Amino acid sequence: MAPVAASGKDTSAPRTTAQIEADIAGTRDRLAVTLDELAMRVHPATVAAQAKAKVRASVEQKAGQAYVAASGALEQTKSKFVDEDGRLRTERVVPAALVGVGVVLLIASVRRRRKG
Repeated sequence: MAPVAASGKDTSAPRTTAQIEADIAGTRDRLAVTLDELAMRVHPATVAAQAKAKVRASVEQKAGQAYVAASGALEQTKSKFVDEDGRLRTERVVPAALVGVGVVLLIASVRRRRKG
């Protein structure tokens, strides 16, 4: 069976010391590059930046979902007080306004009682 070089190819002639040293040097260079990449990946600044990016993406996603939900709720509420032509439905607006005024007066009354 023929000798196998570091590259995995069969060679018919034995490798010289210079070839072996060149293979070792190449392996050493590739290992140094790999170690540099690993050091960069686990560097605290890199880890912090990645964590910050993940949090930012998550917050942006949640904010987008909240915006869509709020927008939908607003449109649904608006449709209850406005007809298809865009005119106010006074039969629904007046009772809702009265309830709102009542709630405000109730809160003001409770606050006044607590102070005095």
